[in-house]
Amino acid sequence: MTSIVILCDGAFPTEPYPLYLLESAQGLVCCDGAFQKYLDHFPEGRLPIAVIGDLDSLSAELKEKYASLLVPIAEQEHNDQTKAVRWVLENHPEVSEISILGATGLREDHTIGNLGLLMDYPRQLPLGERKVQIVSDYGTAFTVTDSCELHLGEGRRISIFSADNSLRICSEGLEWPLDDVVFDAWWKATLNRTTEPIVRLKFSHPSSALILID
Repeated sequence: MTSIVILCDGAFPTEPYPLYLLESAQGLVCCDGAFQKYLDHFPEGRLPIAVIGDLDSLSAELKEKYASLLVPIAEQEHNDQTKAVRWVLENHPEVSEISILGATGLREDHTIGNLGLLMDYPRQLPLGERKVQIVSDYGTAFTVTDSCELHLGEGRRISIFSADNSLRICSEGLEWPLDDVVFDAWWKATLNRTTEPIVRLKFSHPSSALILID
């Protein structure tokens, strides 16, 4: 499998792009309570390859009926999203793209936490060249770790976050350049817009920056 969707227990996607990812991915992994949501929306759909978490959100009936799909992971050091990403990397090393749906919405704390984890994964996990993104009805989030070119198209809304206040980023192709931004507050590089088809970011040193686009 080269493309896998991880479905979390946040807001279920309704827009065409995340639903396309959900239906076209070669494999689906559900996080705990998201499995019931998936069955409610796609009662005749394909089954996931795994349902991961502490499984406390699943009914006894679901646990019995789909016992072969369950991957119980009781430890509480990592959340279900991270448990699912780890499981995919360990069991499907051939995967090249992981799209995480349902990671935002419903609860602000889960949304912030899940987006923040996306910045940590390059340090914590053996991602290599794999594409890992969080996709919702409102946009896409992904992490870059060094100078890069982003082929986004002109006129896209874009926000950039970093937890590294020593990082400096020189930019080309943004309405408001990042050259003087100090990443010591979350709002510093938000609500920007692309002015060219390709955005070029030059990092002062390797680090993690979270990119959100519409």
